[in-house]
Amino acid sequence: MSTSVSADVARPVAASGELRLGDAVTVNRLGYGAMRITGEGIWGPPSDPQECVRVLRRAVALGVNLIDTADSYGPYVSEELIREALHPYPEDLVLATKAGLLRTGPDEWHPCGRPEYLRQECEMSLRRLGLERIDLFQLHRVDPEVPAADQYGTLAQLQSEGKVRLVGLSEVGVDQIAEASDIVEIASVQNHYNLVERGSDDVLRYCTERGIGFIPWFPIAAGDLAKPGGVVHEAAQRLGATPSQVALAWLLQRSSRMLPIPGTSSVTHLEENCAAAPLRLDLATVTALDEAV
Repeated sequence: MSTSVSADVARPVAASGELRLGDAVTVNRLGYGAMRITGEGIWGPPSDPQECVRVLRRAVALGVNLIDTADSYGPYVSEELIREALHPYPEDLVLATKAGLLRTGPDEWHPCGRPEYLRQECEMSLRRLGLERIDLFQLHRVDPEVPAADQYGTLAQLQSEGKVRLVGLSEVGVDQIAEASDIVEIASVQNHYNLVERGSDDVLRYCTERGIGFIPWFPIAAGDLAKPGGVVHEAAQRLGATPSQVALAWLLQRSSRMLPIPGTSSVTHLEENCAAAPLRLDLATVTALDEAV
């Protein structure tokens, strides 16, 4: 059987434990990804903006103190809703945003790492979010058409100017992290990772060994494993949990540097995700999940 750690019922996310990013930022290890508070195809406004405002406020009430967004979500819609819902921000709230992807329509994403563009988007994110400094500014993609050193160097300049506190990368390999680290300290890496997508296992190991935060996006996907008869479904039934909660608990136990950011535009779904924080999986369950893929 699984066990649940002692947790504040009102703020269950605190039971996920804490993660230190860089030298001065500490967050709970279950965050919130704000991509889904937009329209279909991550384009335009959501169908129910006020429900999205409620989701953001409820996330903070449940103990979430890292919210991850990007200029490209909407574009701009997600950042604007975050400000509407939460500004002035709680003192312990860490806002992470990203730049480096252009949008030309629903579900269309194009890398753009030109230094002048990254700088422009940093300035605009500061304005939209109502911040003097972005807590965590992430390069959304490394643009293959622009020298990588120029992209990393721009992040370092923004940090030295006080516009950015911490720097992160997204969808990168170990060699890219090492190359970037020669130019600017990397506090976090955000890659596609979940129970059924483990292509970044080497990146996760690298981050764990070096104290870099690992932020898996699309964290609760379980595919066929969550269907009746699948190992996730069976574990959820046995433990009195949902498949999503099992998937999140597995991530939290896989590495001390793991910081999942499940996203949703529903308060009910948000509360379900946050309830995964106190869940602890026994060794047999973890082994079965580890070996399932």
